[in-house]
Amino acid sequence: MTAVTVSRQGRVDRSEHQQRRRRRVLSYVALAFFAVVFLFPLVFMFVSSLKPDAQILTDARSLDAFLPVGDISMDNYRDVFDRVPVARFMLNSVLITTLIVVLGLVVNSMCGFALSRLEWKGRGAVLAVVIATLIVPFETIAIPMVYWVSKLPTLVFEGAVPKYDFGWLNTYQVQIIPFIANAFSIFLFTQYFSTIPKSLDEAARIDGAGWFTIYRKIVVPLAGPAFATVAILTFLPAWNSYLWPLMVVQEESLRPVMVGMQYFFQLNPAWGEVMAYTTLITLPVLIVFLSFQRAFVSSVAASGVKG
Repeated sequence: MTAVTVSRQGRVDRSEHQQRRRRRVLSYVALAFFAVVFLFPLVFMFVSSLKPDAQILTDARSLDAFLPVGDISMDNYRDVFDRVPVARFMLNSVLITTLIVVLGLVVNSMCGFALSRLEWKGRGAVLAVVIATLIVPFETIAIPMVYWVSKLPTLVFEGAVPKYDFGWLNTYQVQIIPFIANAFSIFLFTQYFSTIPKSLDEAARIDGAGWFTIYRKIVVPLAGPAFATVAILTFLPAWNSYLWPLMVVQEESLRPVMVGMQYFFQLNPAWGEVMAYTTLITLPVLIVFLSFQRAFVSSVAASGVKG
């Protein structure tokens, strides 16, 4: 009787093992399929950047559009650097995006700390207002923002003599400062900081630590995934910014990479050069995401579920 029971249990275990293995294989197949689907545009973009315009349009009717076949060369990349100051645009975007991300992490995390850890009157109302601003499209406030930044004072130098002037147009700060504070980043930090036990704050306060010390030495080290997530979510719109720089920056030396796209659509579009340019400006986005993807996923799993 015992041997029969053991044999039957063994068959059940093997059956469950086979089912788990079958589900795992199906999961891998589904993930591979979606990976290929999402990679198709990137592959098409890169492969097309190596082809002349006529071949791009011809190959678009077949799978050759995704294969490096035919007249393959790096001419489009050379022509891109001849048509637009790519290095300058990239430097501007790196500078603007880096400052927005770094300053945004500091400012928004402090706001999230104040809303989640400190007890003060009106905290709930302030958080509600911050969340309410998420429903306001940027396009609805773009024109008023242009007006106000044109009236703001700025420090300029005539030789070695500093003096005040008015108007932030055609400057770096007009592309950076309005986007440091971000409602969604504040909300995400608030949600994540709320999951950290407040008993740590009480213990630190007993030891004589101030709130800034608690923020810097306790909360920030425990919120690495949240910082990585906010960094990615801040980096993407800052790097892809097009409408705002187009409105407030007219000098070519101050323009970011996305504004440079319009250079390729004057008169006859050069599709090969467009693909080469988009490949160049997509690489930093891929590098940043691949560098922070583990922290991004862990933050979504932690703050998204608990919050």
